[in-house]
Amino acid sequence: MINISLPDGSVRQYEKGVSALDIAKSISEGLARNVLSAKVNGTIQDANIPINNDASLQLFTWNDVDGKKTFWHSSAHLLAEALEALYDNVKFGIGPAIENGFYYDVDLGEKTLSSEEFPKIEAKMLELARNKNEYIRKEISKEEAIAFFKEKGDEYKLELLEELEDGNITFYQQGDFVDLCKGPHIPNTGSIKAIKLMSLAGAYWRGDENRKQLTRIYGVSFPKAKELKEYLVLLEEAKKRDHRKLGQELELFMFSERVGSGLPIWLPKGTALRTRLENFLKDEQVKRGYTPVITPHIGKKELYETSGHWQKYGEDSFQPINTPKEGELFLLKPMNCPHHCEIYGHKPRSYKELPLRIAEFGTVYRYEQSGELHGLTRVRCFTQDDAHLFCMPDQLKEEFLGVLDLTTFVLKKLGFDNFTAQISLRDPGNKDKYIGSDELWEKAENAIIEATQEVGMETVTELGEAAFYGPKLDFMVKDALGRSWQLGTIQVDYTLPERFNLEYIGADNQAHRPVMIHRAPFGSMERFIGVLTEHCGGKFPLWLQPEQYALLPISDKFNDYANDVKNQLAALDIRGFVDDRNEKIGRKIRDAEVNKVPIMLIVGEKEAAEGKVAVRKQGEGDVGAMGIDEFKSYFNQLLDEI
Repeated sequence: MINISLPDGSVRQYEKGVSALDIAKSISEGLARNVLSAKVNGTIQDANIPINNDASLQLFTWNDVDGKKTFWHSSAHLLAEALEALYDNVKFGIGPAIENGFYYDVDLGEKTLSSEEFPKIEAKMLELARNKNEYIRKEISKEEAIAFFKEKGDEYKLELLEELEDGNITFYQQGDFVDLCKGPHIPNTGSIKAIKLMSLAGAYWRGDENRKQLTRIYGVSFPKAKELKEYLVLLEEAKKRDHRKLGQELELFMFSERVGSGLPIWLPKGTALRTRLENFLKDEQVKRGYTPVITPHIGKKELYETSGHWQKYGEDSFQPINTPKEGELFLLKPMNCPHHCEIYGHKPRSYKELPLRIAEFGTVYRYEQSGELHGLTRVRCFTQDDAHLFCMPDQLKEEFLGVLDLTTFVLKKLGFDNFTAQISLRDPGNKDKYIGSDELWEKAENAIIEATQEVGMETVTELGEAAFYGPKLDFMVKDALGRSWQLGTIQVDYTLPERFNLEYIGADNQAHRPVMIHRAPFGSMERFIGVLTEHCGGKFPLWLQPEQYALLPISDKFNDYANDVKNQLAALDIRGFVDDRNEKIGRKIRDAEVNKVPIMLIVGEKEAAEGKVAVRKQGEGDVGAMGIDEFKSYFNQLLDEI
């Protein structure tokens, strides 16, 4: 018998060779019908693979992120099977699951595929899915695998095989289709009930623009037709909320090819919004004992060699800057933490100075591939709301809890009440990706786990998602459309203080090593504002709005009165503008609605005579006429509601 440990802490005994699917059946037939894959001892695998030793087990269904990934990966194989049935001489690159769906890169030879053929391909996929063919895993020798794809004439799979070691190669087959794949896959095709091919794109093989351009086919699939319909409705709403579209309409930010791809330029309204966000956090940080600092946008290459950033990211980032002095190299700053380590280390430190909390809205530069750039959410230049806390080991938990409180406070203030805390640990099977000793990693990981347990925070754990120098707690925020975004992060780091030889003199008059906490509640200003724009559909919280009201004179005779009202409101710290265009009042109201201005103040002869404004709330209509003091009370009431 073997012991199987389940997520609820229970341990069950089974015969050796039992599968995750068998275990699911022993719990309930309904669960077994919904199992898509399983995590066994930290590795995600097919649900029907035998388990021969004691193991921890987690079952994945459609309700789990990893269940969806398995479902969509299997759907990519189903797409390939349909393409092979419909078109001659098709060759296949890669077909992974992505955040929402899947894609497959294919070479159709001389044929050019169009989206008009999508319904035919979808119908074939559904026809094949109804056969309920099993996804059969087969371990195969490298020699056999090469022979198979040589006979098939698929040079892309042969190239992938060159990089694989013999004894570590698997094929998957469903129906008549065979693919090179490490898995995992769902039990059979019958789970796939609804399919929609979304778009086509060109994709250079292996991302190399000197190689052949393949056709990338994007799709999404679901276990129920109803879920596909709901997804398509959600997609339409997402298009309306797209921050790139709203950013242009609301004149928040822009991009210029002359400046460079992925380098956002903030326009006046966007700058006002961003500045208010920064000031909100700066004020809160000062209340919580943080000290602001400013560091340069560049640093010597040696700085990032000491931190490990050059070894980790150097080849894929902006390349060194040469100076007139021979051999002197500088880098655009990829991270703020090395600079902050230098601030800590610039003078001797005593335990009485700790914890030391230093904060900076520091702009950093990373060379993202052009195909990965996406509005504000994936850029090459972004500003982190960065802070680094240096503390004694016995202060770590209290400091971590303080940062945890600040991060949740910030997210809730901005309307992100629905979030999951993800404990991101290193991959125990690939420790070469990380720096630092096992002992230090265990200390850092335990600190995060204990702190979240102390406050009763619900968490999920992901292996392999840690930063290269330490584990972290990532905040996975759900927006108004139910989409998940990674925003704030807190990281515990024993490694950088060691690499920079940071010390403090303790009460025992001996030198000790501090512990470092990295934290950024927003994550980056660019990404956060992009996500916030889509979350609220451009209708930002009233306290954040660059323009909180629009003053709309009925005719130019009342422009002077409108400007007088504006001056009175400015003295009350209420921001807005006068729309003194020679337009009818209906047009002015419509334009203010389109531009998401939360409050409209309409003034005409009666309002001017009585010293009032006619108040109209965005999306709701007329509220009534008010004097300036009455409007101030109404405005403050709206602020308190948020």
